[in-house]
Amino acid sequence: MNKKLSILGSTGSIGKQALEVAKKCGFEVTALTASSSSAELEKQIREFKPNIAALVDEKAAQDLAVRVSDTNTKVVGGIQGICECAVEKNADIVLNAIVGMAGLLPTLDAIDAGKDIALANKETLVAGGKLVMDKARQKGVNIYPVDSEHSAIFQCLQGNTSNESLKRIILTASGGPFFGKTRAELADVTVEQALRHPNWEMGAKITIDSATMMNKGLEIIEAVWLFSVPQDKIDVLVHRESIIHSMIEYEDNSVIAQLGLPDMRIPIQYALTYPKRYESPVCQLDLAQLATLTFAKPDYDTFDCLAICKEAIKRGGLYPAAVNSANEQANTMFRQGRIRFLQIGELVGEAMERVENITDYTLSDVLAADRKARDFVMSKVGDTLSFIG
Repeated sequence: MNKKLSILGSTGSIGKQALEVAKKCGFEVTALTASSSSAELEKQIREFKPNIAALVDEKAAQDLAVRVSDTNTKVVGGIQGICECAVEKNADIVLNAIVGMAGLLPTLDAIDAGKDIALANKETLVAGGKLVMDKARQKGVNIYPVDSEHSAIFQCLQGNTSNESLKRIILTASGGPFFGKTRAELADVTVEQALRHPNWEMGAKITIDSATMMNKGLEIIEAVWLFSVPQDKIDVLVHRESIIHSMIEYEDNSVIAQLGLPDMRIPIQYALTYPKRYESPVCQLDLAQLATLTFAKPDYDTFDCLAICKEAIKRGGLYPAAVNSANEQANTMFRQGRIRFLQIGELVGEAMERVENITDYTLSDVLAADRKARDFVMSKVGDTLSFIG
């Protein structure tokens, strides 16, 4: 299989692992993008020789264009440059590993161009689920999940032609670095502590989302859109070992699970090679060595982001978009040391209650909700800092 890939967000954790998979499988990389990591992107350009590459930072893009002028790679800048890479004419599939809402526009453009999507950017479906899925159906485009949990569900559902006999989806969660902690114990946790994930190596934003369990809440919303199931058919189960990546349960109470070592190259490769399976880049799972797998119910009171996301998708419309954007802003401010850990959930919850909801929303509506939610969080934090000062 000589697939050709466009990889958006190639200098991040998922992007780098996707390039490992592409190299191992012998796939051609036709486009690469990053935010501002010009040095890393230059290395990738020289190794993978894409037709086009983009940096969001336009000044950095101009500098990179000069540095790689001895290659045949065209370098472009800004969000329009990212979207140009998303529609690169030779690509068969676009792997979107951009972090946050910034991934929505390139996803929509790639679908418009008829490109299949390997989706690692969960915010695309959280914020614009209806827009994305409607457009994908209209264009006959496939969306393959890259998140380990959604990949697990996708694999468990193989051979099931409808959801009629599906009783529930069970999303597993590691519980992050603060599993078992009370709100009092979380009041003064540091950014460094929140970034110490027990099982996965991920970027900073998603690692903090895992610590607050916002990540699992976003995955609930994403699963609603990916698998056309209502929110009340999706449960969360804490599984500390991250070996069972998710499960499905049928009406006869049969449960099917997908297991594997906690390594993102497994779901990345499956999304890129589906329906075929290639030799794994990951070690074989040895259950006898593991010996024990544990499970627990999530603590919705302590980790309020999880409950907020469930409420947002229950309400529908623009609520998920607002919740996602408020979290992105609060997550950034926590990493900057401007707010405390527990304020993330508090700000996200308050932002949700200020949504002017529209059920049949447009892209403009989503972008407006995004801006309002971010502005609310920044204003609220500014007021708080002024009061503290």
